[in-house]
Formats: sequence, C-alpha cells, structure tokens
Amino acid sequence: MEPGATASEREDRGGLRAALGGLTTRGRSFFAAGIAAAVCAYVLGQADLLRVGMLLAVLPLVCVGVLYRTRYRVAGSRRLSPSRVPAGSEARVHLRMDNVSRLPTGLLMLQDHVPYVLGPRPRFVLDRVEAGGRREVSYRVRSDLRGRYPLGPLQLRLSDPFGMCELTRSFSAHDTLTVIPRTEPLPPVRLAGATSGYGDGRQRSLSLAGEDDVIPRGYRHGDDLRRVHWRSTARYGELMVRREEQPQRARCTVLLDTRRLAYQGAGPDSAFEWAVSGAASTLVHMRERGFAVRLLTDTGSSVPAQGADGFAGSAQESADAAGLMMDTLAVVDHSDGAGLSRAYDVLRGGTEGLLVAFLGDLDEEQTAVACRMRRRSGAAVAFVLDSSGWVHDEGEPPAAVQDRLRQLRESGWNALAVPAGVALPDLWQRAAQQRTDSGVTEGSAGFSGGWS
Repeated sequence: MEPGATASEREDRGGLRAALGGLTTRGRSFFAAGIAAAVCAYVLGQADLLRVGMLLAVLPLVCVGVLYRTRYRVAGSRRLSPSRVPAGSEARVHLRMDNVSRLPTGLLMLQDHVPYVLGPRPRFVLDRVEAGGRREVSYRVRSDLRGRYPLGPLQLRLSDPFGMCELTRSFSAHDTLTVIPRTEPLPPVRLAGATSGYGDGRQRSLSLAGEDDVIPRGYRHGDDLRRVHWRSTARYGELMVRREEQPQRARCTVLLDTRRLAYQGAGPDSAFEWAVSGAASTLVHMRERGFAVRLLTDTGSSVPAQGADGFAGSAQESADAAGLMMDTLAVVDHSDGAGLSRAYDVLRGGTEGLLVAFLGDLDEEQTAVACRMRRRSGAAVAFVLDSSGWVHDEGEPPAAVQDRLRQLRESGWNALAVPAGVALPDLWQRAAQQRTDSGVTEGSAGFSGGWS
C-alpha cells in the first residue's frame, strides 16, 4: 500500500485485485492459453498466432473489467411477509434484484443467509437481467422455536456472458424475523357475573364519564384553557392542564415465572415453553375482551412500562404494547432469580384487577410470597406447573404440589395444577368451573371484576 495513494485509489486497486481473483477455470485457461500462444508466436515468428494469442489472453481481462465496473450497479432488497409469526407458522421472504446500470447482466446466482433453525439456505439462479430490469423471487422460512432470527446478508454472484469471471457481492442490509410463542384461542367463560371490557367493583368507574385523573400534564396546542391546573403550573413553572377524563378499563396482569430453578427440561414441549405460550394466549385473550393488560415477570420487569402503573392507556398505546409484549415473550429466557419477591413489590394493593399467574415449582417460601401476592390483586388465577412431572411423565401431582395448591386456594387463589400435555383452553374452562363450584358470588373477595 503506497503512502501516497488516496483511499479511493486503494479501494479501486483492492477491488480490481478481487476481480482478477474471481477468474473462473475457463477464464484462467483462456488467459494461460493466450500467453502460451503469444510466446510460441514470438519464438516461431508467426504473426497470425500472435494475434490469436492476444485475443485469448485479452478476452478474460475484458470480462473482468466489464464485470468490475458493473458489480456495484445491482440493487437488492428483502421484504418479510409477515415479520412476526407464531412458532410453527411460515413466513415468506421476498427478494428483489434491480439492475440499475445501462448494461444487461449475465447469469446471477443469489443466496441469502438464514439461521439453520429456519430451514436450508436458499439459492436462486437468475437469467440475464436487462438494463433497468428487475427480478423477484421468494422462499419460505419456518421455526418451531420462538426467538428473533437475523436474515442476511444477501449474497449475489455475478458472472459474465462467457463465464470467464465470477464476483461475489454481499449486501449490508439485514432483517429480523420475530417468532412469537404459539397462542391458543380461549373460551369466553365468565366467573361471578364478569363484565367484558370494563371493570366491576373496585375497578369500575363511578360513572360513564370515568374516573377523574388529577395528574396534570404539559399544555398542548389546542387544549381548553379552562382545564389549566394553576397549582401545578405554579409548581413546575410551565402551563399544566388536567388530563381528559376517560372510562377506566378493567385491568389484567399476567405474571410469568421464569426462574431457572423452577423448571426442568428444555425444548418446545417443556414446561417452561408451555408457560410462555400460556402467558401469550392469556394476554391476547384478555386484550380482545377489552382489558388493559400488562406482562410481569419474577424479575420485576413490567411490559409495557409506560402509562398509569404500567398499563397502556390509549388504543394506539394498547396496540403498541401488545406487540411489545409478544416481542418480549419471543425472547424471554430463564432468570437466575430465586424468588417472586420482586414481582410482589411491583404489584400495588388491590388496584391490579385480575392477576393470572403461570408458576413453576414452588417451595414453602415462594408459596408464602404468592399467598401474600393474592392480597394485592382484585382476583387471582394460578396455573402451577410441576416440571418434574413433565420430565418423568407422572400421573397425579405429588403430595408436595397438592399442598402448595391447597395453600394458594386458602389464600384466595383459584389455583390449578398443570399436568404434562394438557391444553390451556381446557384448564381455562376448568378454572371457571372450579370458581363456580366453590360458591363464590359477585362482590366477594374472589373475582370481584370477573374474567372472560
């Protein structure tokens, strides 16, 4: 690398060397044959043989030069349809190649890099693309494992019409396919006279106008000056207005226990994956019923974090929060925590509405924490997984699990054991039947707001 060379000159020389290194076996053979013929012509004094040798040697070099000048004039793009799919479902990836140069291309070999869990690496052969033309191809990807998977970079191998040279170009653009957990439709059951969409008891607003929100916000252009909150304006030094009064939606918190020590086994059929899928199904179901939902884990992290107490407010916030919660569940993994105390600290006394928990193995201490957690919600349902039963395919839950369930029920939980392979809709229906059989009436300490 010469000290006096500019960056563009060094890049051109490096690219030219890479182009010469792209000579195919045919191109190298032509070049070697041309040099040999030229040497023989010089030794034998044959002018005609010299012209033939020059033609054989120059042809591969001309192909290299043409291909080198056109290699940055092919544009590639990728489009996912859709970009977020449930585990076990297929997504289609559309690739588009545009020839933005004034010269037609030769044979194009297209290859996209995908993780092995999505399937084999797709390869395509594209015929000659005319100047200004385009070609579109597509392939399908599928994964039984949730997660976020990068797609790309896209590689394009260019070749000249004579097959003398081949160049590989890698595009820098990447895309991400999000595989979310499987969700199952849940039956629209109702416990203790549940109402759909808006809360009852402590969670219902006093009137159709809604609960008065006294927390002020900054003044926005177009706000009614009659809503100016002068006390807050004097305190913050800027114009503050009272928030608009809106009907308060019933709330539902879905608690997912992710402790590593609470689960045994791994893979799509493990107890942990069942819990993740169950949490996703519950979030979708409750949101469709008009509830304001949020996802809470044993680490104390809450999704979404914006809004009042972690619940999304407006319809747009609710839609964005739903996507954020599913993206979170797509990549959620085991935590190294040993208890549920952080989640307990996040819950506020009696203002959480419905609490649906997916819990792993519980010891005596964590069962006590869960019992105290019940007092911080309006109603509570717990699906308790005995992960050892999932691994060893046991029948009835052991005595220790039965004792944990009894303690949870005595504290007010509607607790059910989750045997291996059971479907969540069946448990959802059984939870409604269990609450009905227990004789809980509307307005009691049970499902004061109901669930559906």
